[in-house]
Amino acid sequence: MRKSLPPLNWLRAFEASARHLSFTAAAGELNMTQSAVSQQIKSLEGYMGRALFHRRPRALELTKTGSSYLPIVRDAFRTLSRGTLAVTGGSDVVVQVHTNMSFGTFWLAPRLGRFYARHPDVRLNIIAELWEQAEGIAPGADVEIRYSVHPSEGVAARKLVQDYSYPVAAPGWSGTLDDVPGETLFDCANLMATWAAWGEEQGLGWSDLNVTYATTYAIALSAAVAGAGLCMAHDTIAGHLIQSGRLQRLFDHRAKMSEAYYLVTAPHIADIPGAKVFENWLLEEMAQDQSGRDATQA
Repeated sequence: MRKSLPPLNWLRAFEASARHLSFTAAAGELNMTQSAVSQQIKSLEGYMGRALFHRRPRALELTKTGSSYLPIVRDAFRTLSRGTLAVTGGSDVVVQVHTNMSFGTFWLAPRLGRFYARHPDVRLNIIAELWEQAEGIAPGADVEIRYSVHPSEGVAARKLVQDYSYPVAAPGWSGTLDDVPGETLFDCANLMATWAAWGEEQGLGWSDLNVTYATTYAIALSAAVAGAGLCMAHDTIAGHLIQSGRLQRLFDHRAKMSEAYYLVTAPHIADIPGAKVFENWLLEEMAQDQSGRDATQA
């Protein structure tokens, strides 16, 4: 009779390959050869009787079975890790935090020193996503920071902040609204807070703007910091860059955004003390941010 569980090393190879969507990257993480990882995946697929990955010419893609199996494997490894720490008396608490790239880069990263100063026994694994889950919380996440018009149904979500959008540029730009259509403009794709929407609120009637779109604000803002042009931004991602003098806010008009940042928590968060610690710290930092903005705008 076949064993109920496949070998652990096959599962480790699958989880790493699914996270990186690359056998080569998984091999580097696991200190194995690419062919060894590929062979372990083939063995696991043979064991399960179905494919876990689509092998594309330049990338991997999870099959429907692979997508369904991945959160199960991650939860199993998480349980094993925490159980081992509990039995051995380990003090580290690991929290899986998923966030979009821009929030993680421009808001979360500059504050991590404050978090660890207060909570040195909590360790964060931070996974940056380009696109949020269409439904539910990100696989394997304990806590997720999501940027969207509204969170998906069936998740425990709390609105963190709903910002206003406005243009920014590197220090030294001194143009007027009339100059904007002739400038190189940057923005994040697939959002409602666009250059055209900001201009329309002021009756500017802009058309045919020279906008370069990126899949993440991290690229668009970095281009603005480098002096490549103007970027549409908002306080959560641009506030630290403005305070540090790397960007300057342009013009007075601020447009209310449809998108907002949400804190999404997994159902098992009550079983992870470190996740609750991180959630409380995040809410406290956000409240301090909002208080500072209100004082500045008063």
